[in-house]
Amino acid sequence: MASRWRERIGGLRVNASRKSHAELDAAESLDACDPQELGAEFRQLSERLPRLAVLGGCCGTDQHHVAAIARATLPVLWEALQRL
Repeated sequence: MASRWRERIGGLRVNASRKSHAELDAAESLDACDPQELGAEFRQLSERLPRLAVLGGCCGTDQHHVAAIARATLPVLWEALQRL
């Protein structure tokens, strides 16, 4: 099946920054995207990746981003846990 790879992904750690790796290497400061936008993007991913359980961030991510990710994905992750 072409979609079986989705079942192997259990965690994601993304950059909140929209800069490329080269831009981040040269940057003196980080830009941070909107936490609500990042949470919404994580929700979309969690709806497509049935085993996704570990979520986090890297460059530009702070407690506001983590809280938004949790608020956005908790309903989806809870529903997935109930199916196990």
